[in-house]
Amino acid sequence: MTGFPPGVPSAHLLPAPLAGLPVTQVGILVPDLEAGIATWSALLGTDDWLVYTYGPETVPRLGYRGGEGTFRMRVALTGSAPQIELIESLDGPSIYTEWITEHGYGLHHLGFRVPSIEATVRHVTAGGITLLQSGSGYGEDRDGGFAYFDTQDSVGLIVEAIEVPQRRRPSEPIPGKLR
Repeated sequence: MTGFPPGVPSAHLLPAPLAGLPVTQVGILVPDLEAGIATWSALLGTDDWLVYTYGPETVPRLGYRGGEGTFRMRVALTGSAPQIELIESLDGPSIYTEWITEHGYGLHHLGFRVPSIEATVRHVTAGGITLLQSGSGYGEDRDGGFAYFDTQDSVGLIVEAIEVPQRRRPSEPIPGKLR
């Protein structure tokens, strides 16, 4: 048998700049970041998390469905092959609140690292794929960016392009744990 069985996504269904890249992040929506960290720490056998709050005060340029974004979220990151990202939505509207309403908590997106978020957004949207939500400038040097694309019909979930900043801000304390 060749190819994928019906219903299973294949690399050609991904936007061109992301096709063939390894999945570098698995994004999971959780109702409570502290409880999510406890659960996933037990599952993964690690408690090495980086925690960040993202919103208008920490991400200078936020976009949501073609307009300005006002959403806020807390994330916890661990690992690298792929990285696990837990996301607690704090304020919306956002693609997180939409997903929770339609699908509940759990798997939300697959992330792919790219060298330039701006170039990736231009290329993907020129191919007719909708940019759902984005943010840029969250690194120490106002670099770094993320962009979520609507690939639910082709892939079954959202895909994210991630431009990792050269220097991240220091991690916030893990909720419920003194460092």
